[in-house]
Amino acid sequence: MTRGGRGHDNSDSCGRRAPLGCYFALVYLVSGIALAVIGLPRLHGAAGRPVLSLVMFPVMVVGAGLAGLALTALTAGKPGIRNLRAQVRWPTQRRWLLVLLIPPVAIVAVLDVLNAFISPNFAPQFLVYGIAAGVLAGFFEEIGWTGFAYPRMRSRFGALGGALLLGALWALWHLPVVDSLGAASPHGRYWPELFASFAAVLIALRVLIAWVYNNTGSLLMAQLLHASSTGFLVVLGAPGVTPGQEALWYLVYAAVLWVVVAAVVAVQGTALGGARPARRQSRQAPPLSREISA
Repeated sequence: MTRGGRGHDNSDSCGRRAPLGCYFALVYLVSGIALAVIGLPRLHGAAGRPVLSLVMFPVMVVGAGLAGLALTALTAGKPGIRNLRAQVRWPTQRRWLLVLLIPPVAIVAVLDVLNAFISPNFAPQFLVYGIAAGVLAGFFEEIGWTGFAYPRMRSRFGALGGALLLGALWALWHLPVVDSLGAASPHGRYWPELFASFAAVLIALRVLIAWVYNNTGSLLMAQLLHASSTGFLVVLGAPGVTPGQEALWYLVYAAVLWVVVAAVVAVQGTALGGARPARRQSRQAPPLSREISA
């Protein structure tokens, strides 16, 4: 092999030999840049709303999608891109569209209960622009998280295990922009509670996205469920809550989502509706194994 050939092989080693590691390195690089630009949240004292978060978050979102798209092209070429595009389709069984109602119904139910029994500050709002935020996040992010990363996580850790681990990594990726979330931003000393609650929401949501994807094979459904959650958090979020109250309602919302997750696992098991027999799984594994070892 020529020296030039060795150089080419080294440049491709990240994507071809360790596609998952390369993907997470890229998305966390962008997240780290965002953290450097925005800075750490101030846990004490008042501060202005972190406007830089609102600027950097779209960069992170688009970056996650572009990283997944680029690595798909690198590892699987044009057939991989065609396969990715083919997954952006409606599910053959349209009843799966009802799953998109889980986030708004859960959010309204949580806020209404808290509004009735704890404080009128929890009264939901209706901000139409939240729909655009949800569509942006759902469309771009899921190209990377579900289209590229999840099938590989599922192959290594199983359907549920892969979703849980990916959900935790996804939550951590959001760390630079968490303080800009919700109406009570910045959250001051309640930022750790908000981040923990938000992480619990995201990990549960990631399992639900994996469940829908495993049953439908539709990347579009993953994008729409993500968009529904992100969008309605903005559209319906209570504008009058304090930082502590915002952390509380995120926590209760997370608990509701985890009840749904528990019901899904109880009915469909840890395969989340995917292939159960080992023989069927072994037929599906070789293409991915060849790609990782290439």
